[in-house]
Amino acid sequence: MHSQPVHSAEIPKGKQTTLGLYVTSAQAYEMWKKDPEKVRIIDVRTPEEFAFVGHAEMAWNVPLAFVTYKREAGKTKHSIQWNQNFVDEVKELAKADDTVLVTCRSGDRGAMAVNQLAAAGFTNALNIVDGVEGDKVDDPGSVFHGKRMRNGWKNCAPWVYGYDPERIILKEGASRFGTDPGGEAG
Repeated sequence: MHSQPVHSAEIPKGKQTTLGLYVTSAQAYEMWKKDPEKVRIIDVRTPEEFAFVGHAEMAWNVPLAFVTYKREAGKTKHSIQWNQNFVDEVKELAKADDTVLVTCRSGDRGAMAVNQLAAAGFTNALNIVDGVEGDKVDDPGSVFHGKRMRNGWKNCAPWVYGYDPERIILKEGASRFGTDPGGEAG
């Protein structure tokens, strides 16, 4: 599948999955180039991250969660609303035995998404462990210290800003604020 697989022992706990299948962004890009018709890249970040931070051009955005905002008592509060349709939306793009490469910012949400897919019967879902932005630079002497610039899709493979709305998958009738057409988070 890929030349040097990433082994579980090398993966931080938050990025580990029940399937134990991992690739780096560089490996994922090579896998896609070899078989673009059969390899699906699913980006589970929010639509805002997908559009404004950048993404792999061939990726499909199937958000694992949405962030909602509400102003109360002079303060802005935010909350995370999990996408209850996540697995069904991925099933619109891939079958349970297809190769599905899952990415997020840096690998943690990707692991959560792979675990949901595995529980739904997907057998070849791999977490892209360095995500789109990569891991943080750990060098106090660097101007990039603490920035996500070590590995990651944006540092090793082609990517774009903006989006094709047809590549953002949302269940028919759903909004980014949940399934209530009135826009209330719920």
